[in-house]
Amino acid sequence: MELNTPYGGELVNLVAEGREREALLAEANTLPSLQLPDRSVHDLELLATGAFSPLRSFMGKADYEGVLKDLRLANGTLWPLPVTLPVADDAPVQAGASVALRNSKNELLAVMRVAEVYPWNFEREATVMAGKPDPRHPLVAEMAGWGKRYAAGPLHVVNLPRYYDFAELRLTAAQVRARLTEMGSPKVVAFQTRNPLHRSHEELTKRAAAAVGGSLLIQPVVGLTKPGDVDHYTRVRVYKALVENHYDRRRTMLALLPLAMRMAGPREAIWHAIIRRNHGASHFIVGRDHAGPGKDSEGKAFYGPYDAQELAKKHAQEIGMGIIPFQEMVYLPDEDRYEETDRVPAGVRTLAISGTQVRDEYLAKGKPLPAWFTRPETAAILAEMSPPQHEQGFCVWFTGLSGAGKSVTAEALTSLLLERGRQITVLDGDVVRTHLSKGLGFSREDRDTNIHRIGFVAAEIARHGGAVVCAAVSPYRAARNRCRTMVGPDRFVEVFVDTPLEVCEGRDIKGLYAKARRGEVKGFTGIDDPYEPPHNPELVLDTVRPTVEENARRILGHLVERGFVRG
Repeated sequence: MELNTPYGGELVNLVAEGREREALLAEANTLPSLQLPDRSVHDLELLATGAFSPLRSFMGKADYEGVLKDLRLANGTLWPLPVTLPVADDAPVQAGASVALRNSKNELLAVMRVAEVYPWNFEREATVMAGKPDPRHPLVAEMAGWGKRYAAGPLHVVNLPRYYDFAELRLTAAQVRARLTEMGSPKVVAFQTRNPLHRSHEELTKRAAAAVGGSLLIQPVVGLTKPGDVDHYTRVRVYKALVENHYDRRRTMLALLPLAMRMAGPREAIWHAIIRRNHGASHFIVGRDHAGPGKDSEGKAFYGPYDAQELAKKHAQEIGMGIIPFQEMVYLPDEDRYEETDRVPAGVRTLAISGTQVRDEYLAKGKPLPAWFTRPETAAILAEMSPPQHEQGFCVWFTGLSGAGKSVTAEALTSLLLERGRQITVLDGDVVRTHLSKGLGFSREDRDTNIHRIGFVAAEIARHGGAVVCAAVSPYRAARNRCRTMVGPDRFVEVFVDTPLEVCEGRDIKGLYAKARRGEVKGFTGIDDPYEPPHNPELVLDTVRPTVEENARRILGHLVERGFVRG
């Protein structure tokens, strides 16, 4: 397929073979190792196989600065988002040396010849990516826990990540191009998705392909998406069922993309288009609020609903793709068809179901999804994988000063939840420090590590349908919001126990506040170390006037209202 792109259609290939690979394997055994998080592993894979062409490595400082400032690499090529490799301050990485890159299982992926190591500014990058450094943005919350340096240099890839699921759909950019060429149409519409497909998406994609007279590439993201999204195993089962039964298979291709999304709205729309251009598409669908992360700490959307469409259209010619903007689709029951909202005549009756309604009003209550909204295959798969809301996992996170009343309220809440049949795991700050976080001190770094450990355990419990109650001072807003991201915003309940400092001091049976006042204990929260109150917690408790039971029952009421506990 001839590609009309600024890159001349050439794909980067960084995967070593033959003797070069054997030499790299031997060399890697002599090198210090850097263990990559999942995000960086996904980035490395797409760098290696050409999906990020023309990038050949994690970004050096010049490219990074150009992208943040002008959406361009140092050589002027359009590129909207940083693709960088964060490293900790104590990581064995220095310019002029090589390092072995490994995944979380310590499996060798690549050797990097480190050319530069440079600092980055959290506030600046978060503002560029999200409009502001708001920790309710999932990437911003994650970035707060990154190392303070980025490393860059030529990559020599030894092994690509191994996957055992849906192997027939995991195709490189070159393989997707070849399959599309075999389909015979020079025009290909690509569709990006991280959610299950319903009838509106089906209609949208079919219309887009028909509009250009071409083929359709459905390419869902199966790397990192928004926390709380439907898992990719369930989603891919839906995609396969729809493509096999409701699309023209001669003109439709399904391929998976191991992309780590940034949820960066307008910038990400350009990025997604470039990636699909590298896979051989000629057109790209940009929907309403494309790659939007939801609401910020003030309850407002991070990006405007059509910002992504406007920015993508502005750069369409340079990307080398046709941009197909679509608004929200609604169902017209009197005509038995779908239509874009801006094309619906005034007074015409419409129906629509939001993703939240699908989860909370249908799946969570065991209510079947209507046939006008979704195909029966989709409804069956989602129902099978979605237990009722009262059987799903959640996390109640108590935060507040020492002595505020977190543990005693958590204890009362636990009894009330057990009374209603929910099995509870309690992660109390003091107990965790005795076991899970034994040996950690009280520096900011150690405190963040302690909170992240609690958040990790809570996320695993909630993901598997368990209920978990966490009670820890957790003084730093960024660390708490990272835990929210790990657990998933839709099942995280932050409870701010807002007890005045003087009341907490009066309750201090351990005498810790008194020792802190005398300078015998350093870095004590509320005395010589700050406590950062939540911006927009789900609940704020007063422990001075209400009783412990009253507060516990208030939280219980919130959980009943959310559907996590039967009324």
